[in-house]
Amino acid sequence: MRSYYCGELNETHVDEDVTLCGWVHRRRDHGGVIFLDLRDREGIAQVVFDPDTAESFAIAEGVRNEYVLKVKGRVRLRPEGTINKDMGTGKIEVLGKEIEILNVAKTPPMQLDEYADVGEDVRLRFRYIDLRRPEMQDRMRFRSKVTNTVRNFMDEHGFLDIETPLLTKATPEGARDYLVPSRTHPEHFFALPQSPQLFKQILMAAGMDRYYQIAKCFRDEDLRADRQPEFTQIDVETSFMDEEGIMSVMEALIRHVFQTHMNVDLGEFPRLTYAEAMRRYGSDKPDLRIDLELMDIAELMQDVEFKVFSGPAKDPESRVVALRVPGGVALSRKQIDEYTNFVGIYGAKGLAWVKVNDIAAGTEGLQSPIIKFIGEETTAKLMSAIGAETGDIVFFGADKAKVVNEAIGALRLKVAEDLNLVRDGWAPLWVVDFPMFELDSDGSLTSLHHPFTAPACDVDSLKSDPANALSRAYDMVLNGTELGGGSVRINKPEMQQAVFQVLGIGEEEAEEKFGFLLSALSYGCPPHGGIAFGLDRLIMLMTGATSIRDVIAFPKTQTAACPLTNAPGLVSTKQLRELNIRLREKPKA
Repeated sequence: MRSYYCGELNETHVDEDVTLCGWVHRRRDHGGVIFLDLRDREGIAQVVFDPDTAESFAIAEGVRNEYVLKVKGRVRLRPEGTINKDMGTGKIEVLGKEIEILNVAKTPPMQLDEYADVGEDVRLRFRYIDLRRPEMQDRMRFRSKVTNTVRNFMDEHGFLDIETPLLTKATPEGARDYLVPSRTHPEHFFALPQSPQLFKQILMAAGMDRYYQIAKCFRDEDLRADRQPEFTQIDVETSFMDEEGIMSVMEALIRHVFQTHMNVDLGEFPRLTYAEAMRRYGSDKPDLRIDLELMDIAELMQDVEFKVFSGPAKDPESRVVALRVPGGVALSRKQIDEYTNFVGIYGAKGLAWVKVNDIAAGTEGLQSPIIKFIGEETTAKLMSAIGAETGDIVFFGADKAKVVNEAIGALRLKVAEDLNLVRDGWAPLWVVDFPMFELDSDGSLTSLHHPFTAPACDVDSLKSDPANALSRAYDMVLNGTELGGGSVRINKPEMQQAVFQVLGIGEEEAEEKFGFLLSALSYGCPPHGGIAFGLDRLIMLMTGATSIRDVIAFPKTQTAACPLTNAPGLVSTKQLRELNIRLREKPKA
């Protein structure tokens, strides 16, 4: 039907007769000459109709935005002074000869240009219109190209693209499962996979050696800007390769993607241990474009009379830290109060601070409500220890280590953004040596990653001191976002059973939930490991989008609903009966 996409035309097509198809992006009537900006997936071309073609001109007069047209005409150079340097086709135009309306359109609920300011609810409800916007088309096209690059890279490195089931069994992976009732097995349920984890491990036991998949995953959890109930990950598993080998190949993959599609050399991928990342940044996914660091000052605060500091300083499970912010002396009291409210979101009970107006003047050059509580001598030692300079503001955190890390770690990011302390560019790294387990609120141990991650110790050491066991896990982080997480997996049944025991999973429960995995491990499963990258997050970072909803064709809202289809929806009584499901009656008012 078409001879070219609109965005393909350029000076080499001058004097050529072409046929274009697309949507009317904009219509302009300039004194008897009608200009139509015709848009398709590849771009926009300007089509000109004049009264010499009376029939086509009359039709062009009646078209409106988003009408679907087929246009025939001849390519010509734009007159001097009318070239549009902001358009890929801005040096040429098409002199329209014939026009056919393929479909009419109602007035759209939003403008389809960069100037549109439309609420997300409208964008998602009319997603088929929102996706017509050049910005969204560019993102979908970019995503397609990146996934194609990933597939080619994996194929060239010997990985097999293997699909794994979407109807599987509920497993504990850290979030709620989406359950699917079985009609043929009454009172039984499938679960949609949170990841293909167990299946890809079984593929290694089956001798597939290297596997990958662009996989759909599902988690029934509360949403944030970078979370969706269904999401896509680049899922990878390899045999006979340790963590160094896996990290090397995956680093090469991400380097290749950025070099190919953004002409960016990501440079060195430094390594940070989990303990060091938490100590210096309060986060296991630190943004290394920010130079601000948390500094431990517990030793200086142990003997002060101010119990807000001395209490946590003497508690081995707590932290007392300082965050020195260059240029922060300019912050107003109102801004500091806003930061105090901000850290309160993370459980902090307050936010102490010191402004350094003149470091050479000693404590006389400092401004703070806490100096009288910690004393001038301690204050002087503190300023020296943290290297305070004139113009700084120093924030303090003192509480349980988890609260301090989360609150001051988040404050570090917010202050840096507010004061323009975030460097441009890209800052990748690997975080390694994660703990195997973390304490739950009830005092029990839970897996920091998942229960199939291999510990860095033997079975006896794991059983005798599980709380201090490290794992063979690794996360790739980019600009403060976790791009992917992976690990070497457990490949021996006795180690897997030992991990289950630490987690309070008895033999009977382990057999019921994971018997197929334990069986596979017992029949000669090779050493193996892998990683999973969040494709949506990767594309979000590369395109500069603020939410993964802007890089997914049909995303859900933050309430896990689809405004386009009104899902989730009600089902008929007949369907429920076939599934042996009865809904509970709502309590009467």
